Amino acid sequence: MSSESAAFVEALYADWLRDPSSVPEAWRAWFAEAGDGDAFAARPQLGPSFDRGTVFNPPQAAAAPAGGPGDEVAALQERVDNLVRTFRVRGHLAAQLDPLGLPRPPVPELDPAWHGLRPEDLDRPFATRQILGVPDVLTLREILDLLRTTYCRSIGAQFMHILELPVQNWLKERMESCRNHATLTRQEQVRILTRLTDAVIFEEFIQKKFLGAKSFSCEGAETLLPLLDLAIEKAAGDGVREVVIGMAHRGRLNVLANILGKSPREIFQEFEDPDPERRLYRGDVKYHAGYAGDWRAAGGRTVHVSLCFNPSHLEFVNPVALGRMRAKQDRGGDLERSRGLVVLIHGDAAFAGQGVTQETLNLSQLDAYATGGALHVVVNNQIGFTTTPAEGRSTLYATDVARMLQVPVFHVNGEDPEAVAQAVRLALDFRARFRRDVFIDMHCYRRRGHNEADEPAFTNPLMVAAIEKRPPVREAYLARLLDMHGMSWEEADAIAVRRRLALEDELAVARKGQDLRKTVALTSAWTKYLGGSEDGVEETDTGVAKDRLRALSERLTTVPPAFHLHPKLARLLESRRRMGRGESPLDWGAAEALAFASLADEGHRIRFTGQDVCRGTFSHRHAVLYDQQDGHPFLPLGTLSDHQGLVEIANSPLSEIAVLAFEYGYSQDSPDALTAWEAQFGDFANVAQTIIDQFIVSGEDKWHRLSGLVLLLPHGMEGQGPEHSSARLERFLSLCAEDNIQVCQPSTPANFFHLLRRQVLRPWRKPLVVMTPKSLLRHPAAVSPLEDLAAGRFRRIIPDASVANPRRVFLCSGKLAVELEEAREARNRRDVAIVRVEQFYPLADAAIESALASVPSSVPALWVQEEPVNMGAWPYWRLRFGDRLPGGRELSVVARPESASPATGSQDSHKLEQRRLIESAFGR
Repeated sequence: MSSESAAFVEALYADWLRDPSSVPEAWRAWFAEAGDGDAFAARPQLGPSFDRGTVFNPPQAAAAPAGGPGDEVAALQERVDNLVRTFRVRGHLAAQLDPLGLPRPPVPELDPAWHGLRPEDLDRPFATRQILGVPDVLTLREILDLLRTTYCRSIGAQFMHILELPVQNWLKERMESCRNHATLTRQEQVRILTRLTDAVIFEEFIQKKFLGAKSFSCEGAETLLPLLDLAIEKAAGDGVREVVIGMAHRGRLNVLANILGKSPREIFQEFEDPDPERRLYRGDVKYHAGYAGDWRAAGGRTVHVSLCFNPSHLEFVNPVALGRMRAKQDRGGDLERSRGLVVLIHGDAAFAGQGVTQETLNLSQLDAYATGGALHVVVNNQIGFTTTPAEGRSTLYATDVARMLQVPVFHVNGEDPEAVAQAVRLALDFRARFRRDVFIDMHCYRRRGHNEADEPAFTNPLMVAAIEKRPPVREAYLARLLDMHGMSWEEADAIAVRRRLALEDELAVARKGQDLRKTVALTSAWTKYLGGSEDGVEETDTGVAKDRLRALSERLTTVPPAFHLHPKLARLLESRRRMGRGESPLDWGAAEALAFASLADEGHRIRFTGQDVCRGTFSHRHAVLYDQQDGHPFLPLGTLSDHQGLVEIANSPLSEIAVLAFEYGYSQDSPDALTAWEAQFGDFANVAQTIIDQFIVSGEDKWHRLSGLVLLLPHGMEGQGPEHSSARLERFLSLCAEDNIQVCQPSTPANFFHLLRRQVLRPWRKPLVVMTPKSLLRHPAAVSPLEDLAAGRFRRIIPDASVANPRRVFLCSGKLAVELEEAREARNRRDVAIVRVEQFYPLADAAIESALASVPSSVPALWVQEEPVNMGAWPYWRLRFGDRLPGGRELSVVARPESASPATGSQDSHKLEQRRLIESAFGR
């Protein structure tokens, strides 16, 4: 007999003592034979007895057909226990989730008969020790009612995949003790109705006043509005002070007006668009717009709510929102991740279909990316544009990828607002308790097509027919409240009338002619920073005094006394210590470390992530050291001083899209920090091209959002093959316009040092794309004396003062400059000047003329690059300058022949190509 069954017998005995007629006849006879309470108590106790090592098993009774009543009850109890577990695991399959009422396949495992339970067992009492928060004994009928109402009504819960039993048990008790039903006050019900009214009236108003205009309405999913209302209110009560929302375009205008508090008159003017000149060649559509405002919660607390700007690439905004929240938490000292909440609103097709979903979920429990858990809301329209779920995914639910995490998924019928309220409460309590993501999959529908001009019946006639028969959710909920006497028609009509009149007033103001649209202001953290053109932005001295560099170097090369350092790294630190003292020139890794250290020592935060950044892909950095005996890490950059800025250097998952998007989001709320992402090889940045195109290079133009994000992209032709050679410089340069980004390729450690410091110290905030070296990391010619770090600033072009009367000028960048200088030395060609271009964009004509001022304009210039002629910087130079530089100097190119692939995979072929390239440059 199991301990559960033994406990059941013990409970039956207690019932028999109170009232013998309350227990089955077979048990009545056995208990009578066992004697009175004192005699029974003297026997070994039921259930496990760990101190005595005995378990009491009741004797068989002759009346039992398969042994005694104890064996029969034990068998039945086990079947009931299995039934309970089956409801917890598979009950969601029978939940009434679809508001269209389309049938679901039957789930035979939920039938008691499947478990060998008979109709005559329905009124038998059984132990409920597996069911938390309910009486110890219930009849099977009562247990079935509890399980069906908890797991098969308007909420279907998936949680039994969670491995930790305490988490499972917490969820079981929370759901089963209340049958997964929220008891709402009349005030709360009226609030839900009011939010539904807001949603419905707003969409109806837009459709009538701007006939045929795209708005991507939330009709069919209006419960999203009370869901968000309830979530923010609940979060405010839990101590949340910041909410960041990421969502796609469906329902966005409604959320902007009714949740974020954006003035409807501004939205209406965006439909009217009275001044086309205002946004010539810039801006974005109205349903991509972001906004921010303060939410006054019922308890009087204020929550700052931000809606991220987003492109049409749906799920790609999610890691951006998470990065923003992480930055807010770091800036505010919320290292417990308890005062901020990210709400991510997904579409069902996008959540299941886009790989960035998995990448984003994978970040949730990583120390470097955690935000305390996001609330995910899937607005499940049961369709994607015209694609049905059967065509669009291989899984039962759109949310099945979420089960990679140890978190619950609550599927809920969107036309049961009170079930949605329960799901919100439960989800946010789970998040607050366990600091994990949580999912609400709100099943609804899309009343119109993909947009208002679309005809959905072309491709989905049966769904459209079912939708046309459905009244709006507000009507159904109002009817329920009327039946419950929780609301009168007069009250409900008054709410609707007020909303319509308010929107009419807003439209009247919008149509008066004055342009009321506002540029969404940057937060107060950005008051000291600016974007726009670089014209008039002063350069900043970025040098650091030698004494300070020496002191920082000492800190960076000192480990705790009991730290067991790898012998090779001990030699590396000793070498860097000599560099910091000025006894030998600094290599790339030493200069980078001093750039980070000097900024952190000045109070700036440093956040640096990417694949293998702690050590560095090429084993040159070693920013994090690991004890050779127990493996614990040590970050020298975190031990500079008591007043230093927070330094976080962390290896990222093997992901480019979500990680780069996260860092972009982080940079948006950290203008005073150095936020950097490094690709393992620059070639891999193309995996994240969506983030580069839609956010990094165009965010300021579209949305007036600034970012100082740094991209470090190892670049250079070194015989490592097509995927380990090129960061695609040409792509970044093709995206340059209106001073939107900076593209650089420093060739000396000192210039890299100044470049990193300039990015933080001057107020101009633009993304910085850096083509970083590989072979130059240890090249004896790629070093800088300490003096070059102590004085000066970043040099966009490094002229060549070593040649007095050049007959030819090479313009080049990166490691090729070093190789050309070595070839010039070997050939003794003192008639060739080699000018290093360290910044490609922005680069004023005057800077080029100044760098070449000492060279007569009759001397031709050659742009020499190692990339194929259709790649690298040449296409940009050719487009910008044609065949003559500013001042009229002739310009031509030496490069590899055009190619569909960036580089050869043969090391010997690479060497031959490189030799011929250099010979071609000097042979002209």
